[in-house]
Amino acid sequence: MKILAINFGGIGDEIFFLPSLISLKKEFPDAEITLALEPRSRSVKDLTDVVDDLILVDIKGKNKYFELLKLVYKARNGHFDIVISSGGNKLISILLTLTGIKKRYGYDSGKLSRILLTKAMPLNKNQYACAMYHDLVTPVTKYKTYLPEINVEAQEKIPNSVLIHPGVSKMSVQKGIVKTISAEIWAQTVDLLIEKGKHVILAGGPDDKEVIETILSRITLHSSLFTNYYGKTKSLKDLAVLIGKSEKFICSDSAPLHIAVAMGTKTYAIFGPTDDKKLIPQSEKFVAVKANDNCPVKPCLWEHRQTTCEQLDCLKITASQIVERVLS
Repeated sequence: MKILAINFGGIGDEIFFLPSLISLKKEFPDAEITLALEPRSRSVKDLTDVVDDLILVDIKGKNKYFELLKLVYKARNGHFDIVISSGGNKLISILLTLTGIKKRYGYDSGKLSRILLTKAMPLNKNQYACAMYHDLVTPVTKYKTYLPEINVEAQEKIPNSVLIHPGVSKMSVQKGIVKTISAEIWAQTVDLLIEKGKHVILAGGPDDKEVIETILSRITLHSSLFTNYYGKTKSLKDLAVLIGKSEKFICSDSAPLHIAVAMGTKTYAIFGPTDDKKLIPQSEKFVAVKANDNCPVKPCLWEHRQTTCEQLDCLKITASQIVERVLS
């Protein structure tokens, strides 16, 4: 059995997609699973052993259609038995048909998808994203994997520790999408947690250099209770281990949040214009920290608009509010 799975998006999207692949692997233990994804998300393979191979498709680049043609070529020559795609575009069913793969599964995007696909599944966006993706594989597996699972063992906890990862994806920053609090509020949060006797660990990747530097310049309490871990996590797996070692984790709406879900660490995620009900599971372990702004259109990002508004009342969250939630 050879399975081709297609899922374009960031690291977070690939982590959301993992439960679907895990269920397929449970159903077909000897199957070889190939995942077609964007180059920016290739590091997801470091987190899982259910993916045997990757096909990189740069659909955000200048040669989008050439990249898709290359995908079709590789799919036709890959001798796959099943193809599953998460795309909701009306042309996805045509793309899957062009691969020549006999069994094709995707979302119901209209009459054409119902004709061309082996099974066109309803697209229900009003649920946790892992469940939304998992609907795609229900015709071919009896298994149901609810949460992401990654190839990192449970870690011994650092006593009294609170890990902070303030970053968001580079693409969000480039698009001017604001999904988290300011560096100044993050710095105040660090100070307050130290003041309360917590061991604070600050982490981030290369994309977070500017925000980390600003936080470090604003922190006033220089204490043995503070550890600057910026730059020391060289991979997603390193970050997963650090999250696993932390008693509590504070982060933005970004990929580290979804790694924390997989690790089962008590997590407090800052949410502004995005919908927490779709991005974190309904569990006491994962807490959405939100402003009391009473915005009538919140959550608006992706639901009603593609960029954030200028007011950003939904991100007027104080350090005191964050620390109160973490310590409660």
